[in-house]
Amino acid sequence: MGVNMKNKLDSLYIPQHVAIILDGNGRWAKKRHLPRTFGHQVGVENIRKVTLAASQLGIKALSVYAFSTENWSRPKGEVDYLMKLPEEFEKKFKDDFQEYDVKVMFSGRKSHLSKGNLEILERITKNTKDRKGIILNICFDYGSHTEITDAVKKLAQDVVDKQISIEDIEPKDIEKYLYTKDLPKLDLLIRPSGEVRLSNFLLWQAAYAELYFCNTYWPAFKKKDLEKAILDFNKRDRRFGGLKKK
Repeated sequence: MGVNMKNKLDSLYIPQHVAIILDGNGRWAKKRHLPRTFGHQVGVENIRKVTLAASQLGIKALSVYAFSTENWSRPKGEVDYLMKLPEEFEKKFKDDFQEYDVKVMFSGRKSHLSKGNLEILERITKNTKDRKGIILNICFDYGSHTEITDAVKKLAQDVVDKQISIEDIEPKDIEKYLYTKDLPKLDLLIRPSGEVRLSNFLLWQAAYAELYFCNTYWPAFKKKDLEKAILDFNKRDRRFGGLKKK
Protein backbone atom coordinates (compact mmCIF):
# COMPACT_ATOMS: atom_id res chain seq x y z
CA MET A 1 0.00 0.00 0.00
CA GLY A 2 1.39 3.41 -0.94
CA VAL A 3 1.99 6.01 1.80
CA ASN A 4 -0.74 8.30 0.46
CA MET A 5 -3.28 5.48 0.33
CA LYS A 6 -2.37 4.36 3.85
CA ASN A 7 -2.76 7.90 5.18
CA LYS A 8 -6.17 8.18 3.50
CA LEU A 9 -7.40 4.88 4.93
CA ASP A 10 -6.08 5.64 8.42
CA SER A 11 -8.50 8.56 8.64
CA LEU A 12 -11.54 6.69 7.33
CA TYR A 13 -14.13 4.29 8.70
CA ILE A 14 -13.30 0.71 7.75
CA PRO A 15 -16.47 -1.31 7.03
CA GLN A 16 -16.82 -4.14 9.52
CA HIS A 17 -18.52 -6.63 7.17
CA VAL A 18 -17.75 -6.65 3.45
CA ALA A 19 -19.27 -9.03 0.89
CA ILE A 20 -17.91 -9.76 -2.58
CA ILE A 21 -19.56 -11.53 -5.53
CA LEU A 22 -16.74 -13.54 -7.10
CA ASP A 23 -17.70 -12.79 -10.69
CA GLY A 24 -15.78 -12.88 -13.95
CA ASN A 25 -13.59 -15.97 -13.54
CA GLY A 26 -14.63 -17.51 -16.85
CA ARG A 27 -14.41 -14.26 -18.81
CA TRP A 28 -10.98 -13.52 -17.32
CA ALA A 29 -9.76 -16.93 -18.55
CA LYS A 30 -11.43 -16.59 -21.97
CA LYS A 31 -9.64 -13.29 -22.62
CA ARG A 32 -6.38 -15.19 -22.10
CA HIS A 33 -7.49 -18.11 -24.31
CA LEU A 34 -7.55 -20.40 -21.29
CA PRO A 35 -10.26 -22.82 -20.09
CA ARG A 36 -12.93 -21.45 -17.74
CA THR A 37 -11.80 -23.91 -15.07
CA PHE A 38 -8.41 -22.18 -14.94
CA GLY A 39 -10.23 -18.93 -14.19
CA HIS A 40 -12.01 -20.62 -11.28
CA GLN A 41 -8.69 -21.96 -9.99
CA VAL A 42 -7.13 -18.49 -9.99
CA GLY A 43 -10.32 -17.12 -8.47
CA VAL A 44 -10.03 -19.51 -5.51
CA GLU A 45 -6.41 -18.51 -4.98
CA ASN A 46 -7.55 -14.88 -4.97
CA ILE A 47 -9.90 -15.57 -2.04
CA ARG A 48 -6.80 -16.12 0.08
CA LYS A 49 -5.07 -12.95 -1.11
CA VAL A 50 -8.09 -10.69 -0.65
CA THR A 51 -8.96 -12.24 2.75
CA LEU A 52 -5.49 -11.46 4.08
CA ALA A 53 -5.69 -7.96 2.57
CA ALA A 54 -9.07 -7.41 4.24
CA SER A 55 -7.62 -8.58 7.55
CA GLN A 56 -4.73 -6.13 7.26
CA LEU A 57 -7.17 -3.30 6.57
CA GLY A 58 -9.15 -4.07 9.74
CA ILE A 59 -12.27 -5.64 8.20
CA LYS A 60 -13.86 -8.01 10.71
CA ALA A 61 -15.88 -10.26 8.36
CA LEU A 62 -15.62 -11.02 4.64
CA SER A 63 -18.44 -12.90 2.87
CA VAL A 64 -17.64 -14.28 -0.59
CA TYR A 65 -20.15 -15.66 -3.09
CA ALA A 66 -18.33 -18.74 -4.35
CA PHE A 67 -21.13 -20.96 -5.73
CA SER A 68 -24.82 -20.15 -6.02
CA THR A 69 -27.88 -22.39 -5.92
CA GLU A 70 -28.34 -21.47 -9.59
CA ASN A 71 -24.79 -22.45 -10.62
CA TRP A 72 -25.83 -26.13 -10.79
CA SER A 73 -27.28 -25.31 -14.23
CA ARG A 74 -23.82 -24.69 -15.68
CA PRO A 75 -22.14 -27.33 -17.89
CA LYS A 76 -21.50 -30.58 -15.99
CA GLY A 77 -17.75 -30.44 -16.52
CA GLU A 78 -17.55 -26.97 -14.98
CA VAL A 79 -19.78 -27.94 -12.03
CA ASP A 80 -17.73 -31.10 -11.42
CA TYR A 81 -14.59 -28.97 -11.32
CA LEU A 82 -16.16 -26.45 -8.94
CA MET A 83 -17.12 -29.27 -6.59
CA LYS A 84 -13.41 -30.14 -6.28
CA LEU A 85 -12.55 -26.68 -5.00
CA PRO A 86 -13.34 -27.24 -1.27
CA GLU A 87 -10.64 -29.94 -1.14
CA GLU A 88 -8.19 -27.72 -3.01
CA PHE A 89 -9.05 -24.79 -0.75
CA GLU A 90 -8.35 -26.81 2.40
CA LYS A 91 -5.03 -28.18 1.15
CA LYS A 92 -3.67 -24.89 -0.15
CA PHE A 93 -4.69 -22.39 2.47
CA LYS A 94 -5.06 -24.04 5.87
CA ASP A 95 -1.51 -23.11 6.93
CA ASP A 96 -1.85 -19.48 5.82
CA PHE A 97 -5.20 -19.13 7.53
CA GLN A 98 -3.77 -20.66 10.70
CA GLU A 99 -0.86 -18.20 10.64
CA TYR A 100 -3.20 -15.22 10.22
CA ASP A 101 -5.80 -16.52 12.70
CA VAL A 102 -8.60 -16.66 10.09
CA LYS A 103 -11.92 -18.17 11.16
CA VAL A 104 -13.77 -19.86 8.29
CA MET A 105 -17.51 -20.47 8.14
CA PHE A 106 -19.77 -21.64 5.33
CA SER A 107 -23.21 -20.35 4.39
CA GLY A 108 -25.53 -22.28 2.10
CA ARG A 109 -27.48 -25.45 1.56
CA LYS A 110 -26.00 -28.74 2.68
CA SER A 111 -28.56 -31.02 0.99
CA HIS A 112 -26.99 -30.94 -2.49
CA LEU A 113 -23.34 -31.42 -1.53
CA SER A 114 -21.48 -34.72 -1.57
CA LYS A 115 -20.60 -36.48 1.67
CA GLY A 116 -16.93 -35.76 1.01
CA ASN A 117 -17.49 -32.03 0.59
CA LEU A 118 -19.69 -31.89 3.68
CA GLU A 119 -16.91 -33.52 5.69
CA ILE A 120 -14.39 -30.97 4.38
CA LEU A 121 -16.63 -28.02 5.23
CA GLU A 122 -17.35 -29.38 8.69
CA ARG A 123 -13.65 -30.06 9.32
CA ILE A 124 -12.59 -26.56 8.27
CA THR A 125 -15.33 -25.00 10.41
CA LYS A 126 -14.39 -27.09 13.44
CA ASN A 127 -10.64 -26.47 13.11
CA THR A 128 -11.03 -22.69 12.84
CA LYS A 129 -13.99 -22.00 15.16
CA ASP A 130 -11.91 -20.60 18.05
CA ARG A 131 -9.80 -18.22 15.99
CA LYS A 132 -10.05 -14.52 16.75
CA GLY A 133 -9.01 -12.92 13.45
CA ILE A 134 -11.09 -12.02 10.42
CA ILE A 135 -14.11 -14.24 9.71
CA LEU A 136 -14.17 -15.59 6.16
CA ASN A 137 -17.75 -16.54 5.32
CA ILE A 138 -17.74 -18.69 2.17
CA CYS A 139 -21.19 -18.77 0.58
CA PHE A 140 -21.20 -22.14 -1.17
CA ASP A 141 -24.38 -23.50 -2.75
CA TYR A 142 -25.91 -20.31 -1.41
CA GLY A 143 -29.03 -18.47 -2.54
CA SER A 144 -30.70 -15.68 -0.62
CA HIS A 145 -34.21 -16.89 -1.54
CA THR A 146 -33.37 -20.31 -0.09
CA GLU A 147 -31.84 -18.76 3.03
CA ILE A 148 -34.89 -16.59 3.71
CA THR A 149 -37.30 -19.46 2.95
CA ASP A 150 -35.47 -21.72 5.41
CA ALA A 151 -35.58 -18.98 8.04
CA VAL A 152 -39.32 -18.51 7.54
CA LYS A 153 -39.90 -22.28 7.86
CA LYS A 154 -38.05 -22.32 11.19
CA LEU A 155 -39.99 -19.31 12.39
CA ALA A 156 -43.26 -20.98 11.31
CA GLN A 157 -42.28 -24.01 13.38
CA ASP A 158 -41.75 -21.69 16.37
CA VAL A 159 -45.34 -20.48 15.87
CA VAL A 160 -46.61 -24.07 15.70
CA ASP A 161 -44.64 -24.89 18.86
CA LYS A 162 -46.16 -21.79 20.51
CA GLN A 163 -42.73 -20.27 21.16
CA ILE A 164 -43.89 -17.07 19.49
CA SER A 165 -47.23 -15.67 18.32
CA ILE A 166 -47.79 -14.40 14.79
CA GLU A 167 -48.59 -10.92 16.14
CA ASP A 168 -45.21 -10.70 17.88
CA ILE A 169 -43.04 -11.55 14.86
CA GLU A 170 -40.49 -8.86 14.04
CA PRO A 171 -37.63 -8.70 11.52
CA LYS A 172 -35.15 -9.73 14.23
CA ASP A 173 -37.02 -13.03 14.57
CA ILE A 174 -36.25 -13.83 10.93
CA GLU A 175 -32.67 -12.56 11.23
CA LYS A 176 -31.85 -14.99 14.03
CA TYR A 177 -32.33 -17.86 11.55
CA LEU A 178 -30.20 -16.38 8.75
CA TYR A 179 -26.81 -17.93 8.03
CA THR A 180 -25.12 -14.64 8.90
CA LYS A 181 -26.77 -14.19 12.31
CA ASP A 182 -23.42 -14.15 14.14
CA LEU A 183 -21.73 -11.69 11.76
CA PRO A 184 -21.70 -7.88 11.95
CA LYS A 185 -24.30 -6.01 9.89
CA LEU A 186 -23.32 -5.89 6.24
CA ASP A 187 -21.73 -2.53 5.41
CA LEU A 188 -20.46 -2.91 1.86
CA LEU A 189 -21.26 -5.28 -1.00
CA ILE A 190 -18.82 -5.36 -3.94
CA ARG A 191 -19.40 -6.85 -7.39
CA PRO A 192 -16.44 -7.01 -9.76
CA SER A 193 -16.70 -7.87 -13.49
CA GLY A 194 -18.93 -5.03 -14.73
CA GLU A 195 -22.27 -6.68 -13.93
CA VAL A 196 -24.69 -4.50 -11.96
CA ARG A 197 -27.02 -6.81 -10.05
CA LEU A 198 -27.09 -8.76 -6.78
CA SER A 199 -27.82 -12.21 -8.25
CA ASN A 200 -29.68 -13.55 -5.21
CA PHE A 201 -26.82 -12.74 -2.82
CA LEU A 202 -27.43 -11.52 0.75
CA LEU A 203 -30.67 -9.78 -0.22
CA TRP A 204 -31.91 -9.37 3.35
CA GLN A 205 -28.49 -8.34 4.66
CA ALA A 206 -27.93 -5.83 1.86
CA ALA A 207 -31.05 -3.79 2.69
CA TYR A 208 -28.93 -0.84 3.85
CA ALA A 209 -25.48 -1.92 2.70
CA GLU A 210 -23.60 0.28 0.27
CA LEU A 211 -23.19 -1.27 -3.20
CA TYR A 212 -19.97 -0.93 -5.20
CA PHE A 213 -19.54 -2.14 -8.78
CA CYS A 214 -16.30 -2.20 -10.77
CA ASN A 215 -15.19 -3.61 -14.13
CA THR A 216 -12.26 -5.67 -12.82
CA TYR A 217 -12.74 -9.44 -13.14
CA TRP A 218 -12.46 -11.28 -9.83
CA PRO A 219 -9.14 -13.07 -10.56
CA ALA A 220 -7.57 -9.64 -11.17
CA PHE A 221 -9.18 -7.98 -8.11
CA LYS A 222 -6.39 -6.90 -5.77
CA LYS A 223 -5.89 -5.14 -2.46
CA LYS A 224 -5.81 -1.77 -4.28
CA ASP A 225 -9.29 -2.49 -5.68
CA LEU A 226 -10.57 -3.23 -2.18
CA GLU A 227 -9.01 0.00 -0.95
CA LYS A 228 -10.75 1.94 -3.74
CA ALA A 229 -14.08 0.43 -2.68
CA ILE A 230 -13.48 1.49 0.93
CA LEU A 231 -12.60 5.03 -0.16
CA ASP A 232 -15.81 5.17 -2.20
CA PHE A 233 -17.77 3.73 0.75
CA ASN A 234 -16.61 6.63 2.90
CA LYS A 235 -18.03 9.14 0.42
CA ARG A 236 -21.54 7.74 0.82
CA ASP A 237 -24.18 9.55 2.86
CA ARG A 238 -25.52 6.69 4.98
CA ARG A 239 -28.83 7.86 6.43
CA PHE A 240 -30.59 4.48 6.81
CA GLY A 241 -33.88 6.04 5.75
CA GLY A 242 -33.56 9.06 8.03
CA LEU A 243 -31.66 12.32 8.00
CA LYS A 244 -28.18 12.98 9.30
CA LYS A 245 -27.89 15.11 12.40
CA LYS A 246 -26.21 18.43 11.82
